[in-house]
Amino acid sequence: MRMLHTMLRVGNLERSIAFYTEVLGMRLLRRHDYPDGKFTLAFVGYQDETDGAVIELTHNWGVEQYELGNAYGHIALEVADAKKACDDIRARGGKVVREAGPMKHGSTVIAFVEDPDGYKVELIEHGTHGR
Repeated sequence: MRMLHTMLRVGNLERSIAFYTEVLGMRLLRRHDYPDGKFTLAFVGYQDETDGAVIELTHNWGVEQYELGNAYGHIALEVADAKKACDDIRARGGKVVREAGPMKHGSTVIAFVEDPDGYKVELIEHGTHGR
């Protein structure tokens, strides 16, 4: 078995694709409309789906907003330099909600950004966390 993707429901597909591709630097891997079901799926990631896990953005036509609830945590991305990543993301219009710095009760350097729908994305600095 292997991890394929994580699915997020989004209120504005174009805005979400722009965030994940233009702000976080992922590629749009594929996109398909399902008119009979009134939804569109778009897959974004840093590598092809055959090589690693990606994010599935699901847009249900006519739904512009979702309740995120309190069970969802975040998506985590490894970055070379968390402070620089925050600066770059902010410069591209992204929203940094926790600046880079050590996590509470540890030494792992992390930061958090938020996508257009309010989903959190954690940035973890390479070499500062245990596996």
